[in-house]
Amino acid sequence: MLSFYRWLLYLYPLGYRREYKDEMISVFRDAQADARAGSSSARISFRARETWGLLVGAMHEHICIICGSHRSISFTRFDMRPEFRFPRSTVLLMSIIFGGVILAMEKANTIQVKYAAGAGSIWSSLPWFLGFMLLSACAIVVLIWGILLVLGQTGTHRLANIQPCPKRTE
Repeated sequence: MLSFYRWLLYLYPLGYRREYKDEMISVFRDAQADARAGSSSARISFRARETWGLLVGAMHEHICIICGSHRSISFTRFDMRPEFRFPRSTVLLMSIIFGGVILAMEKANTIQVKYAAGAGSIWSSLPWFLGFMLLSACAIVVLIWGILLVLGQTGTHRLANIQPCPKRTE
């Protein structure tokens, strides 16, 4: 596999190959040694992953030489770019959730217009509800704080003060 890996390295541009060839071979040897300890399916998966990585990497470097940019080209979903905080799929999922919220609001508006035309508004009870929720949250915080305080007084705080036994010299 190492000779095949070295052969695939010739797909990279000459400058890139001169700069990184030795390091890439060294890392591959270490990874291959780790993969040898695994099952046969793990070894096959390792070979396929490394071959695909080299092919994609070589193509990426050639395109970067032509275009002159490394940042704007991405062939895999694992490229790390500092300007993104979340995976790209997050935008799609957030859009779907936003659409669901808009649909739920429209459905609620339709139900309110249809069934609650004569009923009063809920705005008068909203401050009481928000006050109740605030008091409930405070009560939960006080309860958790009390539990942690009791646990601290039962001896768990003493773990930080444990001194190891002195070493015996024989």
